[in-house]
Amino acid sequence: MASRVAIVGIIVENPEAVEKLNAILHEYAEYIIGRMGIPYRERKLSIISIAVDAPQDIISAMAGKIGRLSGVSAKTLYSAAGAEN
Repeated sequence: MASRVAIVGIIVENPEAVEKLNAILHEYAEYIIGRMGIPYRERKLSIISIAVDAPQDIISAMAGKIGRLSGVSAKTLYSAAGAEN
């Protein structure tokens, strides 16, 4: 199955959603290349970027689950070309 490299940008405005967010990320851990989180204390939010290498449907499912969390926004940016596994 073709794999894509993507970045999922996440904004967390609800601290109570962090536990559920981490559970989702753990569920997709095998596809995660790396993660960077930045707490923005002045605005009381966190900015997280997740680099992934997975089939597009897996990436979409993960980002969809994240985006459905209350107080959490997620957007995905895909690489231009896919790579074969």
